[in-house]
Amino acid sequence: MKALCRAPIHLFRPDRSKLLWQSNTQLSLAAVFWCTEAVFKDVIGVESVESGYTGGARPNPTYEQVCSGATGHAEAIRIGFDPEKVSFGDLLDISFVTHDPTQLNRQGNDIGTQYRSAIFPANAEQEAEARAAIARAQADHDVPVVTTIEPLKEWYPAEAYHQDYWEGAGQRNGYCMAVIPPKLQKLRKSFANRVKS
Repeated sequence: MKALCRAPIHLFRPDRSKLLWQSNTQLSLAAVFWCTEAVFKDVIGVESVESGYTGGARPNPTYEQVCSGATGHAEAIRIGFDPEKVSFGDLLDISFVTHDPTQLNRQGNDIGTQYRSAIFPANAEQEAEARAAIARAQADHDVPVVTTIEPLKEWYPAEAYHQDYWEGAGQRNGYCMAVIPPKLQKLRKSFANRVKS
């Protein structure tokens, strides 16, 4: 079921797609980007959250192409953060509490490899932290955590209408209204000292 996939609005943006993450202050996670973006924008120490596509082979994919499942890309977010305020491990723990890492190639009604749970570490240190976070998450679940650790690939920002979605159109989207508030509630319940508002 690809209930939310529809033809994208094509807007031109500066081409930042060739940037690969080389810093310990960036993190890339895959899951449904509207939902994960809303969660991480509310975390102390998070300086930026960008929705986009990564993990596949097709250059400059569109939303429609990614939704087809044929590109190998995942919907993902790229998080810029201040490690003095929030650690890489804390961000991973937040991710595991606010999405279901036990669903293979899906999140709720969104089904396909484009909705897989994945971490794209920028270096060996981040990869080790990702493995440790998966182990912590596994301790909280009775069924296997299926989150993958994948090689870092090029990042392609999603179309402009996907950025900051919850703050705009998401407030009028029935799917988002049903899915995002419970995720924000989990964030506030489990990480009250990490929440901006």
